Formats: sequence, structure tokens, C-alpha cells
Amino acid sequence: MLYWILVLLIVAAVASLLGFRGVAGLSAGIARILIFIVLVVLLISLLSGLLIIA
Repeated sequence: MLYWILVLLIVAAVASLLGFRGVAGLSAGIARILIFIVLVVLLISLLSGLLIIA
């Protein structure tokens, strides 16, 4: 999933430089959603790991 985040951020940067604001905004929005999902999964994993140890 981190690979797709990087790809989408690169697409957003290139599209922004070329003037395609719609594509840049869409790519950045999807990347933002994926980053949020990764952070939530990481937080859940950390909390479940701490609960199992305790």
C-alpha cells in the first residue's frame, strides 16, 4: 500500500506541474485516504500487540 501512496503522490506532483489540476487533486486525495488507512491499521496493530503482551 505504501508503494501505491508513493505512486499517487508522484502522479499528483507531475500532473500539478503540467497543469492538470483535476488529476493532481484526485491523486492527492486518494493518496491521503490511503495514508489514513495505513495509519489506522498501524495504530490498531500496535494497540492489539500491546494488549496481547499485557
